[in-house]
Amino acid sequence: MNITILGTGFAALTAVKTARKKAPNANITVIAPRDEMIYLPSLIWIPSGLRKAEDLKVNLHNFFNRQKVTFIQATVQNVTNGGRTVVTDKGEYQNDGLIIATGGRFIKKLPGIEHVITPCEGIPAAEQIKERIKNMASGTIAIGFGGNPKEPSAMRGGPMFEFLFGIDTLLRRQGLRDNFKLVFFNPAPKPGKRLGDKVPDAVLKMMAKKGIETHLGHKMKGFEKDKVITEGGEILADLILFMPGMTGPAWAAESEMPLSEGGLIKANAFCQVEGLEKTYVAGDSGSFPGPDWQAKQAHAADLQATKAAENLVKELNGQTDFEPFKHELVCIIDTLSHGVLIKRTEAGTTMLPPCRLMHFAKRIFEKLYLRQYR
Repeated sequence: MNITILGTGFAALTAVKTARKKAPNANITVIAPRDEMIYLPSLIWIPSGLRKAEDLKVNLHNFFNRQKVTFIQATVQNVTNGGRTVVTDKGEYQNDGLIIATGGRFIKKLPGIEHVITPCEGIPAAEQIKERIKNMASGTIAIGFGGNPKEPSAMRGGPMFEFLFGIDTLLRRQGLRDNFKLVFFNPAPKPGKRLGDKVPDAVLKMMAKKGIETHLGHKMKGFEKDKVITEGGEILADLILFMPGMTGPAWAAESEMPLSEGGLIKANAFCQVEGLEKTYVAGDSGSFPGPDWQAKQAHAADLQATKAAENLVKELNGQTDFEPFKHELVCIIDTLSHGVLIKRTEAGTTMLPPCRLMHFAKRIFEKLYLRQYR
């Protein structure tokens, strides 16, 4: 059997490991622009110098060799023929089974969004934040995030809380915190609710304790070079960090893939792309059924990718006993000195108070996670 996996992020690499385990003799091909993984969760530590760019880059050459993977360096342009053909800028590639894990993209439609830094776009954005703060002796830093109104799960709020609290800690360590005003903005009156009903109040309490101002519950209108503009007023700022909502990969919009209203590839509970055989999706590319608190995060991508690979191998073997992926949200909101552990499942939410141990747990997890790919 010939299995093709698109991407080199969390979902894609988990799919590689799972597919190889379940199908030891399969031919596995990975198609992506680079044979490199960027560990995005640790971008939060670049502004403080706790991590450098090279710490977060993982060359996958050795991992692919160990997994007996054929890597094709190319950019996906389309998926046709019911999922059996992947069209790239380097030609077309056929498969017996496909897992789409190319990630999503940020919705950059707000006027003036070119004036903001979107941290999760990658290492250059995090380094830009580091340089901007380094060259500021005082001023106002505005930090916020938005969503995709047609796809509630397609947002990245957690990292923005971490950049906010991390910058607060950094400025305190430098003895400069009194020179700065930090403002958190969000169109929701209680941001972070998908983490659990009690989480927004707890997070806002943390902000108040640290002297962080808030501008909440007002729809975003746009940005200027030194201004955040909302329906509830403007925020003057010397530096603006903003995470827009997300949508599906650019190539999907012109493809035969079934898309959700929010522009993501529609999947069922087994991670199968709706209406297509032997074609699956995992991670930020997909729109999945389930609770309204689903989130776009690495842990969820891993859970989806595991089931996508297992179910694909079953389907290729003629089986129909597919298993749904598990709905679970686990994260540590890091402050550069402490961490807040949050876990949410169908049974409810567990949230621990800020703890130094959780900060180091997040760093240890990063090391252990990356070891398998180095």
